[in-house]
Amino acid sequence: MGRSTEQTASSEAKIAGSPTTFAQDLLVACKRGDATNRYRAALAEATDADLSQVREDRRTGLAFWLNCYNAGTQLLLAERPSLYESPLRFVRFFSAPAVTVGGASLPLDRIENGILRGGRSKYGLGYVPKIYVTTFERRYRLDECDPRIHFALNCGAESCPAIRAYEPDRVDEQLDVATGSYLDSTVEYDEDAGVVLVPRVFLWFRGDFGDGSEIREFLRAYDTIPDSATPKIRYRSWDWTRADGKFVE
Repeated sequence: MGRSTEQTASSEAKIAGSPTTFAQDLLVACKRGDATNRYRAALAEATDADLSQVREDRRTGLAFWLNCYNAGTQLLLAERPSLYESPLRFVRFFSAPAVTVGGASLPLDRIENGILRGGRSKYGLGYVPKIYVTTFERRYRLDECDPRIHFALNCGAESCPAIRAYEPDRVDEQLDVATGSYLDSTVEYDEDAGVVLVPRVFLWFRGDFGDGSEIREFLRAYDTIPDSATPKIRYRSWDWTRADGKFVE
């Protein structure tokens, strides 16, 4: 067998591990510019039994789907960049197949809104349930939406947070770090004017964060406004400039 044949056979051979590991490895391969086919194939071929921890354990599900989403974004940007540049980005890019898991071809919208956000629509400021929910989404969606996901998901825009590989046993700690870091770099509090400028995700997904008092409480928890402050909330514009490969160093 020649060297090229051996390499092909090796790359196509099944790899050992869990779906959680495959999702992490896929994301790392995207960061490094390495081949991704074997990790994508392993996720696509995962059985329902293989994915039991993703379904049954909250931390495993959070880490897994965050990694799948962020890897899917990088794959779409590299392989189908015209979808992002299209004036119809919100339909074409977010609805295009990004990654296949357990035989289900999943767009970014389905991972974020159908699974991570527990079946909520991206319209209606996050208060409205999704109208069309697939059987796969119902089986794998998280019971509750953790609002910190909005500071971990990267859809390819300049305003998006930096990407990191999430691990089930550390995902809560990692999400706190990601949230604190993003808020530190984007929130502006003007004590004299009594105004706080916050990322636009607080408006787009207000249903995930709550009303103004709950948003302020969220900001206080990450030390971005003083405990006694009750500023008016204003929202930043979103920079949709394409920004590939925005990984935490």
